[in-house]
Amino acid sequence: MHADLLFTNGPVLTPEGRTATTVAVTGDRITAVGRDEVLDLRGPRTEVVDLAGRLLLPGFQDAHIHPVPAGLELTQCDLTRAKTAKQTVDAVRAYAAAHPEREWITGGGWSMEAFEGGTPTKELLDAIVPDRPVYLPNRDHHGAWVNSRALELAGVTRDTPDPADGRIDRHPSGSGEPSGTLQEGAMQLVGRLTPPATPADRLAALLHAQRHLHSLGITAWQDALVGTFLGMDDPSEAYLTAARDGSLTARVVGSLWWDRERGAEQIPELVERRAALSHGRFRASTVKLMLDGVAETGTAALLDPYLDKCGCATANRGTSFIDPGQLPKYVTELDALGFQCHFHALGDRAVRDALDAIEAARTANGPSDTRPHLAHLQVVHPDDVPRFARLGATANIQPLWAAHEPQMDELTIPFLGPERAAWQYPFGALLRSGATLAAGSDWPVSSPDPMEGIHVAVNRVAPDADEAPVFLPGERLALTEALTAYTAGSAYANHLDDTGRVRAGALADLVVLDRDPFERPDTEIARAKAALTYVGGVEVYAAQQA
Repeated sequence: MHADLLFTNGPVLTPEGRTATTVAVTGDRITAVGRDEVLDLRGPRTEVVDLAGRLLLPGFQDAHIHPVPAGLELTQCDLTRAKTAKQTVDAVRAYAAAHPEREWITGGGWSMEAFEGGTPTKELLDAIVPDRPVYLPNRDHHGAWVNSRALELAGVTRDTPDPADGRIDRHPSGSGEPSGTLQEGAMQLVGRLTPPATPADRLAALLHAQRHLHSLGITAWQDALVGTFLGMDDPSEAYLTAARDGSLTARVVGSLWWDRERGAEQIPELVERRAALSHGRFRASTVKLMLDGVAETGTAALLDPYLDKCGCATANRGTSFIDPGQLPKYVTELDALGFQCHFHALGDRAVRDALDAIEAARTANGPSDTRPHLAHLQVVHPDDVPRFARLGATANIQPLWAAHEPQMDELTIPFLGPERAAWQYPFGALLRSGATLAAGSDWPVSSPDPMEGIHVAVNRVAPDADEAPVFLPGERLALTEALTAYTAGSAYANHLDDTGRVRAGALADLVVLDRDPFERPDTEIARAKAALTYVGGVEVYAAQQA
């Protein structure tokens, strides 16, 4: 049988390395991988793609991402390009002036390092938008910046207590007045009032995000929050609509949100949602358990206390959003029902709690193929590194964060101290211990471009920051190892076993880069871009020719 599609004349990244030059695709699957002998499958209707020395590899998969909120933010007040406080304020001013019809100013993506202490004030917003409420989550979506009008509408005053799972930042004068930033669960005090996106808005955001992700070579992902949380819209109906009408061209796993205000009584509802939210290329077979916050705001759960500016121990060890004493019970029950557990675990205490819960499930239920994974893994105690392989827990890394930049150097390292700071993002140690690495971006928290993440995983230096010091060089990955995390590793986490590798019989989810990064210096990895992207042998992206 003749092939429908032939890729030839370039290196092909297979499980054995760059050992092939030609790949044949028939229908939606790879039918042959080899060298010149594969050209015998060319027929009169075969489409031939000349790689011209460019690298062909499996389609990238993002194991932790939020495409619908990202797509929505791109159509609202997008602050992701602002680098300084002035640029951020100017961007809000410009958006508000351009949209006088908007009842609320929403969007987000501002950078904490742009503001002293990572916490901008309500007065900055009041000066430019005094008459309409403003609600702007920061880049990591664990905090929000609001103006006085938004606080007034929400009834948040000096007398409003902090919620159990969050913090209202207060004026440094000691007056108790809200200063204008809300952390974690406190975001919902205002976020619940913001106008929800319409179903049409959410579908448009999904399709916009999908086009962008395909342009980066991404063919599949795991949506890390399918549900409603802190004012974020539930993307599930958008996925179902796109899956039913065929506009969902990616393969998507949905992580059903675990409501941290409730306990095991929600599990039957999750079972029902799993059955209802599975169609075509979308299936909601995972449960997302958010165990802690982020280190920059002191809400990541740590085994030992944070330090203060003087280097002395404080009373704060971060926040556990789910009772660690109940977590093993929840995870054991979810595992027994065949759910994959996807943990947000950023601090070392959260990582240990997740691993303890997985161990409890393994003890109670025996071995299973549920493939639990822990995302973020900023601080991992060395004693817990070997437990990943032993328990079959995948390490879901977000490599772009593993570099020196102001948020790391000014808002994190001083408050962790030198010993714990050296435990951050231990990619190399996890891999050497036998752990499976998957990779993701957490977009819109950071760029979804896999080549930028791979650049940092290999160099431990941010793209275009060649003069910066290498961040914990012993934790660097080799290029093949980083590419594997974004392909086979994430495919494993996503239970997409027919993808992630270029081999005969696999689904033809493929990307052609515009170069072969193995032939260039590692400092140029981030410059590589997707030239062609295919899902099931169908082209879903082609870069414009220069």
